Amino acid sequence: MDDRILIRPYTAGDADATIEIFLRSIREVSSKDYSPAQIEAWAKVEDPSLWAERRISRPAWIAEVDGRPAGFSDLTEDGCLDMMFVHPEFQSVGVATHLLRRVEEEAFKLGFRRIYTEASRTARPFFERKGFRVLTGQIVEKRGQGLENFLMEKVYT
Repeated sequence: MDDRILIRPYTAGDADATIEIFLRSIREVSSKDYSPAQIEAWAKVEDPSLWAERRISRPAWIAEVDGRPAGFSDLTEDGCLDMMFVHPEFQSVGVATHLLRRVEEEAFKLGFRRIYTEASRTARPFFERKGFRVLTGQIVEKRGQGLENFLMEKVYT
């Protein structure tokens, strides 16, 4: 599978594909870790143009498997891996690993020696396997629902 995964820069035309990945990943993958009410509150994109603007304003990448959008990730100017979502059809085949590798390459290029993320319950085990450590658990509010996530970091020496 690894040689079928291509990581490329996000383009403006990728907005719809990333929104679909985001929504399906939450509804079909994270639903095992959060209640239906929490999923309903989280799995919304109210302004697709704002979504697209946010992705294009920072380093962001699309993972493709055999030409199909399979996942995406991005990196903010302060070293936050803000989003990483993998399409339900492409779970556990290396997509997130390839995306993280690309994020880390960019972080090094920008001079970061630390990257951090706010990982969901679903994503926490992946990030722990990749060398991130939990700094704290926290509750974030989405449309009236409290969702537990974990502030995690990875420091490079």
